[in-house]
Amino acid sequence: MKRKSEIRTDIAWATPSKISIHGLDLCEEIIGKVDLGRMTFLQVFRRLPDQREARMFDAMMVVLVEHGITPSSLATRMTLCGAPEAVQAAIAAGLLGLGSVFAGSLDNAARMLQSAIPLGGGPEGDMREIAERLVDDYRTRKEPIPGIGHPFHKPIDPRAPALFAVAEETEYSGHYVTLINEVSAVATAQLGRPLPVNVTGAMGAIASEFGLAWNTCRGLAVAARAIGLVGHVLEEFRNPMAEEIYFRIEDEATRHARPE
Repeated sequence: MKRKSEIRTDIAWATPSKISIHGLDLCEEIIGKVDLGRMTFLQVFRRLPDQREARMFDAMMVVLVEHGITPSSLATRMTLCGAPEAVQAAIAAGLLGLGSVFAGSLDNAARMLQSAIPLGGGPEGDMREIAERLVDDYRTRKEPIPGIGHPFHKPIDPRAPALFAVAEETEYSGHYVTLINEVSAVATAQLGRPLPVNVTGAMGAIASEFGLAWNTCRGLAVAARAIGLVGHVLEEFRNPMAEEIYFRIEDEATRHARPE
């Protein structure tokens, strides 16, 4: 019989008197000494960041925590309206809606960039030519180009240049940041309308600068937005809107069918 592979984890272990996380004692070395951003970095990279890494990673995480009333925050509020005893279900409901349109497009942007410049490598050829090939490929397949354009923030998504400014300060403005900006420029020229880098495009580029594989990047968006949804839960308890939204929509949606 073939021997099964060993079951193991290197993340954490515990005894009755001690908890160790990536080699650090939770009570002696983490609590009161490591903030949430650095703790998140520890979980992702299995080590604590230096000052430069912490500044860039924090900026990248906080940018997606909150964006007002969105499909994810509405899902959270409506779920809470129906099940106020299940806060965790309300937050989970909001997170389930993070995908290719809202927040979760981070991994699609990173995938596009890493398909052109593999992690650990450099660009093969002129960056403008690489961007043109990417844009042509997406247009040929009639697929939206991830990481550029925004339905609300026009003509620019102000979060992208804010992130890029920190990337410049912390020396995380490399090949991927250059490429996503080139993709934006090429798409804008070809399609004849402003298609600036959006926040998930900026995050996808910077996450790639950190060396994160594209298929793990959506986790950053999920972790950040979970914090924001806690805020919506608390506000919904203090100043509810979900029931009012429900009644208004039900009234308007059925008005045409009801008798006078």
